[in-house]
Amino acid sequence: MVQIICGEKGTGKTKRIISLANSISNTAKGSMIFIDDDNSYMYDLGYSIRFVNITDYSISDPSMFLGFVCGLCASDFDLEYVFVDRFENVVHGELEGLESFFSQLRDQCEKHKLNIVLSVSKGKDALPGYMLPFVQE
Repeated sequence: MVQIICGEKGTGKTKRIISLANSISNTAKGSMIFIDDDNSYMYDLGYSIRFVNITDYSISDPSMFLGFVCGLCASDFDLEYVFVDRFENVVHGELEGLESFFSQLRDQCEKHKLNIVLSVSKGKDALPGYMLPFVQE
């Protein structure tokens, strides 16, 4: 399942996604990964959540990120949750052009029983229509 936490810059999305990850870590049966583009929140996460700084992997476009997620699934059959803070910075893509990416990501999540939560720095009313079904209220 793909979920989006959205809101303008400064509305608490990062705190929300970190809090969500930490609360889920108490009941998750599988492993969890938190992806960000810097290390500033690494120590705010519970010890059972693996932190990945995506800049260590030279991801430069959405298809590379999708391949990265597929590699995570291939290397860890117990992977249950992936959290991605500042999604636009991670994939280096404009949201309006990512409909195919989201379709492929959703398919991979269903295939591997993966839950992925993305934070996006736009208000719900500024998101492309294809993203609205993924928005977590």
